Amino acid sequence: MKFKTIEWKGDRVRILDQRRLPQEVRYLDCRNASSVAEAIRTMAIRGAPAIGVAAAMGIALAAKRIRSNQFRTFQRNLEKICDEMSQTRPTAVNLFWAVNRMKKVLNSVQMDGVEKTRHRLMQEALRIYKEDVEINRKIGENGKGLIHSGDGILTHCNAGALATGGFGTALGVIYAARDEGKQFQVFVDETRPMLQGCRLTAWELVHEKIPATLITDNMAGVLMRKGMVNLVVVGADRIAGNGDTANKIGTYGLAVLSKSHRIPFYVAAPTSTLDLSLATGEEIPIEERNIAEVTHFRGHPIAPKGVKAFNPAFDVTPHSLIDGIITEKGIIRKPFHNNLRKICATSNSRRERFQTLPTGQAGVPYRTQGFKEG
Repeated sequence: MKFKTIEWKGDRVRILDQRRLPQEVRYLDCRNASSVAEAIRTMAIRGAPAIGVAAAMGIALAAKRIRSNQFRTFQRNLEKICDEMSQTRPTAVNLFWAVNRMKKVLNSVQMDGVEKTRHRLMQEALRIYKEDVEINRKIGENGKGLIHSGDGILTHCNAGALATGGFGTALGVIYAARDEGKQFQVFVDETRPMLQGCRLTAWELVHEKIPATLITDNMAGVLMRKGMVNLVVVGADRIAGNGDTANKIGTYGLAVLSKSHRIPFYVAAPTSTLDLSLATGEEIPIEERNIAEVTHFRGHPIAPKGVKAFNPAFDVTPHSLIDGIITEKGIIRKPFHNNLRKICATSNSRRERFQTLPTGQAGVPYRTQGFKEG
């Protein structure tokens, strides 16, 4: 990749501001945890794995900024920052997974004193970042066999290098197939209302010189009926124990269309996106964002004043519509309820994580302030 989504710079976290793409490539230098949290909240950085990396780096940065050398005071202040970081966005499970990993380091090294704890927190944040890039490449390797030369591949939102520490999940599968020499066409949903497909996925694919065609979200059915789509690959923000998958709003509709046209529908995600504490997708908290994202574009109204709007950021695709989940450990197939547990059975850390993740109330949307483009 010719760009970096996020970097640790020692005294700051550098984030590629995705709100400005594709017109402008601009980086944010976040010098404290609150500015990292704001970058997550306002979608300057987005995508479940990338949010997890950013949260970890933000916590490590906070550890450097806390002046107290009294461990109890240091610990109390940092735990407060961890809790604040967890409040930025509710649906992407990788956020909580990363925060919990940082908390585990904080609570396990207190006998070493503040200075060593700061160093170990920084090391853990960098480990999360490096692991994410490696995991994405494994996802790509495991999924590339699904793509054949001549295929038409449809993807939704952005699940590429911009949504991760690097390389990508759904786009990682596409990049790995390209690296093997396969020739194919990618169709990119624009992904209303924030246009992550139009602004981000198309930008990535152009940079990687992969043939791409942008379509509006309501054109997918026509493409499928014409036989132009052979495979749908999307990312995920949280996957419940039965395989139900939360992803960017509009994913569910694509899955229904794919089933109707007998087109394989795959989800690509790291195992850190699994949340086996939830029995079904009905329990996944869905973020509801500012309605101005629907009624306005770059600050300008596009709907009549006074009209109501509905703006859930994600929807849940039932497991019955999913053919497989591409992970770094292989492609998980049905029955998901059994096979998701088998693939994670050897990881004690993940079992601990499943017991501590916040889930909210089923069917109750979380509301966030949202970002008004300027």
